[in-house]
Amino acid sequence: MTAQKTPLHATHVAMGGRMVDFAGWDMPLHYGSQVQEHHAVRNAAGMFDVSHMSIVDLSGAGAEAWLRRLLANDVARLPPGKALYTCMLNEDGGVLDDLIVYRLGHSEYRLVLNAATRAEDLGWLERHLVGADVELKPRVDLAMLAVQGPEARERSYERLPAALRAAAEALKPFHAVQSGRWLVARTGYTGEDGYELMLPGAEAPALWSRLAVAGVAPCGLGARDTLRLEAGLNLYGADMDEHTTPLESNLGWTVAWDPASRAFIGREVLEAQRTTGPERKLVGLVLEARGVLRAHQAVRSAEGGLGEVTSGGFGPTLGKSVALARIPAAVQNRCEVEIRDRWLPARIVAPPFVRHGTPRV
Repeated sequence: MTAQKTPLHATHVAMGGRMVDFAGWDMPLHYGSQVQEHHAVRNAAGMFDVSHMSIVDLSGAGAEAWLRRLLANDVARLPPGKALYTCMLNEDGGVLDDLIVYRLGHSEYRLVLNAATRAEDLGWLERHLVGADVELKPRVDLAMLAVQGPEARERSYERLPAALRAAAEALKPFHAVQSGRWLVARTGYTGEDGYELMLPGAEAPALWSRLAVAGVAPCGLGARDTLRLEAGLNLYGADMDEHTTPLESNLGWTVAWDPASRAFIGREVLEAQRTTGPERKLVGLVLEARGVLRAHQAVRSAEGGLGEVTSGGFGPTLGKSVALARIPAAVQNRCEVEIRDRWLPARIVAPPFVRHGTPRV
């Protein structure tokens, strides 16, 4: 099957991007040095093509009530122009996807879903539309760019449409502003400040070029993964999936328990797990020996029971290997990880490993 291409595909190829398949999309892994791209975001500004993400608009008089049923976090908390991070759960409390929802107007919302779960997510949403006064519209006409780093916003202002510049400059974190088919949100997936920009696909190459001229480094999926890992941000399909709940995935803070009358899908299972306490938990690991932490490596501890690394790698900001791992809830401060038939010591920490460019471990 032919891989899908974003509106920026030709731009990536022209700039020397090493293209790889990701969830059925032909995407840049890096433009020469993944590590340099990582440092560009931590120290100045970098940009990512994230147009493979699925943008879906919802509208209708029943939209709020419908989303309050479908999502574990509560959109009733959102005034227009604000966003929240949430999980969409199945009846067993398992995470079908993690996503950001923006409230655009009184009865208008935008969801940004993961690329790898697009078909399943849309099928789930459409099955629950029966009888609801809600219109669902995938926005295949839009591209999406993430501009991230301590200098990202400053380097972006003058490259945005004039109608958005002042409002974009004044945005608070997890807020968004819209003008026509453009939306500027102060959100991201790197642990740094910056914007996620949604705009007509035909206009994306020109914006990318303007940002490059302004000194924003083109970055690929490789740097995006090391940045989100250092920031302690979960990756769907690795750190959580339909067989793990938010409470087992360090995402209990994304569940809105009040009001108790809100019957979101999966609530009963989460309530029971909340009462008894989950048997497993997701933690951060810092390797204290030479080696690299990778997904699926076994984890053991003095408290007993086995765990598993869910995602890991070398953290360029830290100069050491870190990981997220799901382990028995009783395990506390130290553990060992099996790497190439050797059990190596690791320290258990609370993510993130890096906050706004500053190491915490």
